[in-house]
Amino acid sequence: MKPSFRQIAKRVTGQTVDSVRRIGKRVIIDLDSGDSMVIEPRMTGLMLVTDPPNETHLRLHWTFDDDNSVDLWFWDRRGLGTFALFPTEVLEAELNNRLGPDALSITLDEWIARCAKTGRAIKVAMLDQKFVAGIGNLYASEILNLSKVSPTKPANDLKPEQILRIHQATLKVLQTAIQYEGSTLGDGTYRNVLNQDGGYQNQHRVYALEGERCPGCNRGRVRRIVQAQRSTFYCGICQR
Repeated sequence: MKPSFRQIAKRVTGQTVDSVRRIGKRVIIDLDSGDSMVIEPRMTGLMLVTDPPNETHLRLHWTFDDDNSVDLWFWDRRGLGTFALFPTEVLEAELNNRLGPDALSITLDEWIARCAKTGRAIKVAMLDQKFVAGIGNLYASEILNLSKVSPTKPANDLKPEQILRIHQATLKVLQTAIQYEGSTLGDGTYRNVLNQDGGYQNQHRVYALEGERCPGCNRGRVRRIVQAQRSTFYCGICQR
């Protein structure tokens, strides 16, 4: 947390929220004072508008003067998430240095240019937030399966038509995941803002489905490998 909690409380108390937005995996809350609060929940952090699972892992609690508003909570069981307060103009420069284009707004030309600059496996590159911001491990496997692209293919060896399919699949998978409010897996870690299960886990094509038949080709079986210390799930036939 930066700056100190005391400084944060002094700067945000009594301010009005101008907007709430997302950049990559970060939640941005812009204040009328010219400051922006930046919350990165990471693997186990939750942003909630209802009571958190418990107070043991409560990181922050916002209350609002508006009678029609609800409280806001940042709860993080493993303490991996981060919170920071920046002047908004400083924030933009800070994030531009750390993040690539957002996964829902990156253009096909940007995909092509970024792939041409790296020989990393495309799945590994997609997890790098400087390459493209907002794609997590689960969604990278889903996107590549829908694209029929091997997760081990070097990014700079991809053909233009393969990159086009990745671009299109990224939009489809992420927009569908938003519609279903994310994936809640067996450990129950992920919850939506109302502390309820997401529903996208019921739409998974390959993630955590090792041994199941591929829904794309209906011939191959889902395989699991490890890339960059993360599990990758893919079809052994249509993603050769």
